[in-house]
Amino acid sequence: MARDLPFIDVHVHLWDLARIAYPWLTPPFADDGPNGSVEPIARTYLLDDYLADAQGWDVRGIVHVDAGADASAALAETEWLQGLHDARGLPNAIVAFAALDDPDVEALLDQHAAHHAVRGIRHIVNWHSDPRRTYGPRDVTQEEAWARGFALLGKYGLSFDLQAYPGQFSALAKLIAKHPETQVIINHTGMAVPGEWDQWRVGMAALAELPNVATKLSGMGFTHRPWTLDQARPYILEAIEMFGTDRAMFASDFPTDKLFGSFAQHLDAYDTITSDFSEDERRGLWGRNADRIYRLGLGI
Repeated sequence: MARDLPFIDVHVHLWDLARIAYPWLTPPFADDGPNGSVEPIARTYLLDDYLADAQGWDVRGIVHVDAGADASAALAETEWLQGLHDARGLPNAIVAFAALDDPDVEALLDQHAAHHAVRGIRHIVNWHSDPRRTYGPRDVTQEEAWARGFALLGKYGLSFDLQAYPGQFSALAKLIAKHPETQVIINHTGMAVPGEWDQWRVGMAALAELPNVATKLSGMGFTHRPWTLDQARPYILEAIEMFGTDRAMFASDFPTDKLFGSFAQHLDAYDTITSDFSEDERRGLWGRNADRIYRLGLGI
């Protein structure tokens, strides 16, 4: 069982709502957004809350990913997490927020990179023509300002966590190919939209051709609610087939994925889906790949 394997959780969010403002976790809540209502998770979630949810799993490390704090608090979030890392050893790495289309983004990248636990940047860029799915009014990845910001990541040795929709992937692949020095990690299995599976396959295949791109396997409920094991199986297996067992990583996405099921419901499903993989492949998917790609140095 995967519970017996060393697990590095590459997509975790922590938030202290009394410390930092998170607009998406602030009332009023609505059901018509991309994730549905987030009211059930709109409460402080700290490291001990995560460890309680992950009880029974051999968690050797976690990567904290930008949790949607107010943009003005991006550096404050990094400072808080760095302090937590220094005090408790977790999170092992931080993926911080920076809006790559901001004309002053380089100053923020420089400040983030000065914190030794910071490994990368995330700027959520999901754009979809369906207003119920889109995260913003336009596709900023098509703009020159965003491309300039992306080009700066290599200067600071920062990776990029890519949360976008499959319809954006083919164009993004052309930009990413110009920057082989920047490790890119696709979030949430590429967020396939029901009815757009061909677009997901084409987009993921374009990204998989690039050796500096990997994918997380998580987020089943973002586009499929409710999700089931039978629905998740081909989704997970196709992603692994495209990227290989050395460029894919399981993640909990907690507590966000708590909206769609328990920690055990998600991770036990991933375990079942890959139960016939070799032990070496499974150790890669559950921990070794994460250790290498996020430069954690845990040596698991």
